Amino acid sequence: MSEIRKFTAGLRDVTHGEKLTIVEPVNMYGCKLGEECFVGPFVEIQNDVEIGDRTRIQSHTFVCELVTIGADCFIGHGVMFINDLFEFGGPNKDPKFWRETHIGNNVSIGSNATILPVDICDNVVVGAGAVVTKNITEPGIYVGNPAVLLRKVEPI
Repeated sequence: MSEIRKFTAGLRDVTHGEKLTIVEPVNMYGCKLGEECFVGPFVEIQNDVEIGDRTRIQSHTFVCELVTIGADCFIGHGVMFINDLFEFGGPNKDPKFWRETHIGNNVSIGSNATILPVDICDNVVVGAGAVVTKNITEPGIYVGNPAVLLRKVEPI
């Protein structure tokens, strides 16, 4: 008989501020969330992820290791963060080849967007379905695949 490896989804080693709201089922482990955060159902947040105060993460979102998300952000449904660029033709099991992602404050990411290892500055909107492949250094609304600036916005 073959071996079965079973893992149970849930919360493990999660550090958080006051008034954290979680809608189960979720899989969160080794991460840190700030004050008044919200995490919807069917979300996975992996080791060493840091999420700022008052950030909302909607259902079916995947936040992989090496991602930092600022305060007052909105992460839509089904957003995928990527830390492995498959540089050697497939998934790399060695974390030394993974890359970091940094999301600033007051960033909204639309449903089904894909965020590769990039830096996104404060006061950015990423449209639904966009694929962010390069750093975003200027506040604005970004759409498409690859994501490009649609128009600038004034910081709040």
